[in-house]
Amino acid sequence: MPKDSVIGTSTKRREDKRFITGRGQYTDDIVLKDQTYAAFARSDVAHGKIVSIDTSAAEAMPGVLAVFTGEDFAEVGGNPAGWLIHSRDGTPMTEPKRPVLAHGKVRHVGDAYAAVIAETAEQARDAAEAIDATIEELPAIVDLRQAASDTSNRVHDEVASNVCFDWGWIEDNRAAVDEAIKGAPHVTTLELRNNRLSPNPIEPRCSIGDFNPGTEDYTLYTTSQNPHLTRLLVCAFVMGIPENKLRVVAPDVGGGFGSKIYHYGEEALVLAAAKRIGRPVKWTCSRSEAFLTDAHGRDHVTKIELATDFDGNFIAVRTETFANLGAYLSNFATATPTFLHGTLMAGNYTVPNVYVNVKGVFTNTVPVDAYRGAGRPEATFSLERVIDKCARELGIDPIEIRRKNYIKPHQFPYTTPVALEYDTGDYDAVMDRLEAIADLSGFERRLNDSASRGKLRGLGISSYIEACGIAPSNLVGALGGRVGLYDAATVRVNATGTISVMVGAHSHGQSHETTFPQIVADRLGIDESKIEIVHGDTAKIPFGMGTYGSRSLAVCGSAVVRATEKIIAKAKLIAGHMMEAGDAEVDFEDGVFSVRGTNKNVPFGDVALKAYIPHDFPLDRIEPGLEETAFYDPANFTYPSGCYACEVEVDPGTGKVEVMSFAAADDFGNVINPMVVEGQVHGGIAQGIGQALMENAVYDENGQLLSASYMDYTMPRAYDVPMFKVDHSANTPCTHNPLGVKGCGEAGAIGSPPALVNAVIDALQRAGRSSVTHIDMPLTPSRVWDAIHNS
Repeated sequence: MPKDSVIGTSTKRREDKRFITGRGQYTDDIVLKDQTYAAFARSDVAHGKIVSIDTSAAEAMPGVLAVFTGEDFAEVGGNPAGWLIHSRDGTPMTEPKRPVLAHGKVRHVGDAYAAVIAETAEQARDAAEAIDATIEELPAIVDLRQAASDTSNRVHDEVASNVCFDWGWIEDNRAAVDEAIKGAPHVTTLELRNNRLSPNPIEPRCSIGDFNPGTEDYTLYTTSQNPHLTRLLVCAFVMGIPENKLRVVAPDVGGGFGSKIYHYGEEALVLAAAKRIGRPVKWTCSRSEAFLTDAHGRDHVTKIELATDFDGNFIAVRTETFANLGAYLSNFATATPTFLHGTLMAGNYTVPNVYVNVKGVFTNTVPVDAYRGAGRPEATFSLERVIDKCARELGIDPIEIRRKNYIKPHQFPYTTPVALEYDTGDYDAVMDRLEAIADLSGFERRLNDSASRGKLRGLGISSYIEACGIAPSNLVGALGGRVGLYDAATVRVNATGTISVMVGAHSHGQSHETTFPQIVADRLGIDESKIEIVHGDTAKIPFGMGTYGSRSLAVCGSAVVRATEKIIAKAKLIAGHMMEAGDAEVDFEDGVFSVRGTNKNVPFGDVALKAYIPHDFPLDRIEPGLEETAFYDPANFTYPSGCYACEVEVDPGTGKVEVMSFAAADDFGNVINPMVVEGQVHGGIAQGIGQALMENAVYDENGQLLSASYMDYTMPRAYDVPMFKVDHSANTPCTHNPLGVKGCGEAGAIGSPPALVNAVIDALQRAGRSSVTHIDMPLTPSRVWDAIHNS
């Protein structure tokens, strides 16, 4: 390791040079020779039987090359869910087919039932509008509880009900939890909704399909967080293309937040169309289409009960959740409300009894899948809100009740009643840091200042823990995962000493081109500028499982470490040969190989060159070249944690909430680049504030999305968020990966919503509105005003 390690240094983001100068290349920037364009005819009703589709007018329009309907794909496979969930009675979940194009029925507004391929995008859109479809409208299924109980009106006629699964975790805990709650001195009950969100990455989805009839090779350029998974799904399940005949390229991607992990039907459509017409086919999603087709996030209705003694010691937690799956099963849809949610319901606490029930329900709405945090924000929000309500009922300080129940450092490794083993943490130390940076001792002064201006001030606290580094394969396999969740890296040392690192993870804002070189540079003792990161192309990179779940550094970064270790081991053989010593006698430090106990040494660059000029190699012992690949499958999840504090002002005359300050203390394990970590936390908190105060994807009783544009769906802007105070000094390194890292990308979105809602409730209760114990997100001015004046 070099004397001046680059690990822990805030080096500037290398990728920003091309982004801020307009030199990035996104999928929509790609223009292939003889490229054509696709447009889709989409349902304007939420639920309906397709009686007929007349495409004759569209086919006769200028520039039209082909028209597809669902019947063209009736015999191909469907896009599957990635996790098999079993209900409490042991029966497997229901898995209705998700077609490329709807046939038989449309199941949500925006469901595509036909596609047009034309010479220009304008011609394709005009022709799509000319398709005459007769759709017999059926009653829309929107309300979760009603959908769960109604077996006569079903989203999918081929299954018996709208309930995909009725999952219990852990079912063996159920009787003990029921008994503990029944006999508890105090039980706090809270019913809440985790509001539905539209992901809204800055870059809409885009896909280009290309087919080479000479070689029968397909190429898909697409906005994906996970190109290898897309290739696997298209080949193995949707289209039956031999996997070696499909190349998936995900170039620069302008944000994803989870919405670009999964495969969408438009990707298969452009591939099929390219083969049929013999020309490349591009589809670029409009913002209006994105609201109606990108998988949404959250949308849970939950009842949570927290049993305690009168001193606030936790006895049991029981939850019942209805989770909206939307009209079809998206790839991670079944994992998000179950194993990424229920397994976190113990939080940071020594609660001895936990039982979680989740009913996954089909509705006539856009499919719901992973969105930043993916299950962990839902668990944290439920738990941290009921803890705060319990503290008020018992008259205990919100920080005190949390500290009283924290898992203590001497208890690690700690196995929770919901079957996770936390390896390390110090939650009291993180809370200590929060209290310091948030200046909680000065709150009373700020409270009085707000009151002097006619504003109600409140303070909200939350703690969180999350399971990150979504892996390991053996564990997710036992929990129903249908794919492995390792990752891979190849480190190629070129003859001149420069290095190419091919990684399975994909960067769409995570700064891989900055942080991964820091890892390699640290271990090889060379300058970061000599290291190139290659990602996003299945023809160039080893098989990897993409970027989501704060897994890039913990899983793919660890693969980079392992591959680099192999490079060093082989380089020692070469260096030993050059210095006439055995490799066991060779040390490596600060980019220089040396023979122990002598003054013989050779720099890394000379060894790299020698690897490719092996004139005198003993070929029985040393192969030419210097390139190594490693696959890394971790032993456990990683468990970042944190404590957040939010202060708000509420205007009692209008109900408007203003976030006055926000402090976040996190434990991310070892930190590679503090600047990148801070940026990730800032972005997550901004999204959490958006969910808590303004964002809401709302359907009416007919299944029409009422918030289907930026006129109605409110995104946070710069003036909606304060300057954040961020601290990650109370870190406890992860014990089971070589970097000691835990993951930071989703933390801000997990810990911020409950802190903010707790702050608003605190402000109202301090103002005498003691009956206001909860307001559902988003806390819009009208909802808060109503709570103030009708309490």
